[in-house]
Order: sequence, then structure tokens, then C-alpha cells
Amino acid sequence: MYSKDFDVRWSDLDANRHMANSAYQNFMSHTRMAYLIDNGFGHKEMETYQTGPVIFTENIYYFREIHQGKPITVTCELTGLSADGSLFSFRHNFYDHKGKNVARGLMMGAWMNLKERKITALHSDLLSKIESFSKADEFKEIHLKETRAHGEVPLDRTAV
Repeated sequence: MYSKDFDVRWSDLDANRHMANSAYQNFMSHTRMAYLIDNGFGHKEMETYQTGPVIFTENIYYFREIHQGKPITVTCELTGLSADGSLFSFRHNFYDHKGKNVARGLMMGAWMNLKERKITALHSDLLSKIESFSKADEFKEIHLKETRAHGEVPLDRTAV
């Protein structure tokens, strides 16, 4: 499992002096991109294939507060991938300096063709890289219908 250590900065805190929701999302994104980059799937490769990530959902479950002053560790593991690599999901766990699991983040996204601005299958070079990542014990193949698992669809405001 991939992990990255962070110091919680003053700018990561909210008015309650604990880590802000947006900071959890930023640490998840930073860890996820570091994981991709360390496995040969960085900005250079994304530019070569005109591919970029799109997030569909991010859910964060908070178990304990995180405060400034002690380092945290954020992990990243691949929990799902579609057969063509167009869809992906990752789990992130947050640990305090004592190793206690203080939060968990789950996210699902897709790869977008940056020219066509549409969800796209991964190029075979990138697909072989992501398929070689270590996978969570409960890893599963993702299907498009799961991206709308909660039934959320855009509202038609023109009908109002």
C-alpha cells in the first residue's frame, strides 16, 4: 500500500482549529497523484495521451479530529478499475502520528480525453501500468452504471 507523510499546516485548519474538509481532499489528491507519478503515470504520460482525471465522487468518513503540530500519514490503494481502464476508484486512510486511523476517504473517477472532453478508455501503455498497481483486498471491476449508484442526475432548469 502506498503512503505519504504530511505536516498539517496552519492553512489546512478551519475555524474550529482542526483540519478542514478541503484539506482532507487536498491530501488525498496529493497522495493519489504521487502514487501515480511514482508508478510512471504522471503529467508527462497524461500529456502524451491527452488524458486527465475527473472525479465523480469523494466521500470522507471522520473518526477523530486532526490538529496542527503532529504529522499525519495518508495511504492510497486501488479499489476498482473498469475493464478498459476508463473508470477507477481509490481508498485513502488517514493516520495520526501514533498510527491510529483517524479518517477514510473513498473516491471514484474516470479518465477524460482532453481533446474530445469525453470519458475515454486508457491507452494500452497507461492501462498496463495501472493494472500492475497493487490492489486492495476487495478490489473489483467497476461498471459505468456504478458511477450513478445513488441515482443523482443533473436537474433540467429549463423546464422551470
